[in-house]
Amino acid sequence: MVLQVTNSPFNQEQVELLNRLLPTLTESQRIWLNGYLAALQGSAVVTASGAAPVAPLATLAANAPVISKEVTVLFGSQTGKSQGLAKKMSKKLEELGFQVALSSMADFKPNNLKKIQNLLVLVSTHGEGDPPDNAISFHEFLHSKRAPKLEDLRFSVLSLGDTSYELFCQTGKDFDKRLEELGGKRLAPRVDCDVDFDEPAAEWMNSVLGSLSETSAGSTIVSGVGAAVESGTESEYSRTNPFQAEVLENLNLNGRGSDRETRHVEISLEGSNLQYEPGDCVGIYPENHPRLVDELIEAMGWKAEELVTINKNGEKRSLREALLHNYEITVLTKPLLEQVAKLTSNNGLQELLVAGREQDLKSYTSGRDLLDLVQDYSLKGVPAGEFVAILRKMPARLYSIASSSKAFPDEVHVTVRTVRYETQGRERYGVCSVQLAERIKSGETLPVYIQNNPNFKLPENSETPIIMIGPGTGVAPFRAFLGEREETGAEGKSWLFYGDQHFSTDFLYQIEWQKWLKDGVLTRMDVAFSRDTDQKVYVQHRMLEKSAELYKWLQEGAIVYVCGDEKKMAHDVHATLATIIEQEGGFSSEEAAEYLTRMQQQKRYQRDVY
Repeated sequence: MVLQVTNSPFNQEQVELLNRLLPTLTESQRIWLNGYLAALQGSAVVTASGAAPVAPLATLAANAPVISKEVTVLFGSQTGKSQGLAKKMSKKLEELGFQVALSSMADFKPNNLKKIQNLLVLVSTHGEGDPPDNAISFHEFLHSKRAPKLEDLRFSVLSLGDTSYELFCQTGKDFDKRLEELGGKRLAPRVDCDVDFDEPAAEWMNSVLGSLSETSAGSTIVSGVGAAVESGTESEYSRTNPFQAEVLENLNLNGRGSDRETRHVEISLEGSNLQYEPGDCVGIYPENHPRLVDELIEAMGWKAEELVTINKNGEKRSLREALLHNYEITVLTKPLLEQVAKLTSNNGLQELLVAGREQDLKSYTSGRDLLDLVQDYSLKGVPAGEFVAILRKMPARLYSIASSSKAFPDEVHVTVRTVRYETQGRERYGVCSVQLAERIKSGETLPVYIQNNPNFKLPENSETPIIMIGPGTGVAPFRAFLGEREETGAEGKSWLFYGDQHFSTDFLYQIEWQKWLKDGVLTRMDVAFSRDTDQKVYVQHRMLEKSAELYKWLQEGAIVYVCGDEKKMAHDVHATLATIIEQEGGFSSEEAAEYLTRMQQQKRYQRDVY
């Protein structure tokens, strides 16, 4: 904005000077100047004329409180989002002259907590309220009797989560509450972020940087944080600016007669400059099923071509296009129902949200979508513009990358199981999986970006043995691992445990595994097809059968990778690993658990689970 005499308290000469100066200032200079003026205002004595005398900068600095310029930034991250935000925050702090110690919670020595004055915690919540793997040990320490008093600590927490889960951002809430209980004082209030985290994360950064800078002759206003909260690649494309990528191949991997459909989709990244490594994920922004969108519009009595505002910039789209591409309509959350209740006088919906009916609310939201809500509570008549304004933005679907960029330059491959089921008398569809299965053909495009995951990576030493456990589509990243090891000539041993329902119809990428076994890229492979035998056999059963050899590999320094379903498979595999360590190593159950914890801390036990 250009200053003028008419829109400011300055005279013409001052306006001209400021208009020449302000556009030339760097962000750091703006921050310093803003902080200087704030300090000047706070310490000046107002004269009888109402003017404040200008104090020398040296006097202001001498009277300012002595605040540490050291900041510790800790992250707990499962897929890399919190870690990426922590890096961006650290960079901002360093630009303002702070000394920053950035660390994963798994690498941080908890005994150093007493030495810290400024602590920033960025952490996601995994599954049903659990800490991510690299935050488990720190979370346990902080909630133990060994945790020290922290009266000198100033802290703030940024929590990432998903409102479709009951215990939304629970890990961040745990850290925030516990640090306060130990005597810490908040630099800025905790901010809980849903899947669309850019704006709240930027606001939290601004708040924290302002608080730190106020006491360090800095600023309470920082601009441009949101733009910095992005992927670490050099590409211009990111989560908030996805690349329109052409689909090269879209195949069903399951054989005829299978009751499963698994799509292998090859996507071109040519011209995007998007980079990835094995272990990373690709984010795909899907579109809602057209049938569901049309049924919703009809049920609400809306007009498909009515224009609605889709963002804070005032951009408009037709209602149908907005519901197809911009908003999530297949998941019900408590925050959404609370917003809907404000738009309607429906007593039944109000009653569902009262205290004490949490279990009823959880039961209702499970497996239902927005059309169910509209029909069950007679919401017809709410204006379209008001309704879409409270909907959650369409979140991208993250898929483990199933290819090595060395083997397939300018391409990324994904392995996606199609989700279809019936409940409440209606057919339901996995939003992205059914779009890939039914409505995306070769030559069409998808909006994509790369989500780096530093917590699921091949060892730097190519001679290190690796053990990969990935039933079903969980095998996807291991196709990337072995493709990479083939291209780089890695010499370390590799062992794959894979399972699905039937050998004849559900053996994903069978020819490729057999080729890698023949060529020595894959040292050994054990498979479990649960429906081919009278008794169901899963990957954990194969692990137990090979327990002596598996433990020997662990003793040789092997890294264990697990990918797939978190609730059942990953839990069972974890228990099986503990049993093998206990039996083969002669440990107690507590010692076996500690063994696995040490493996996690040493990054020898890595999980990509969902």
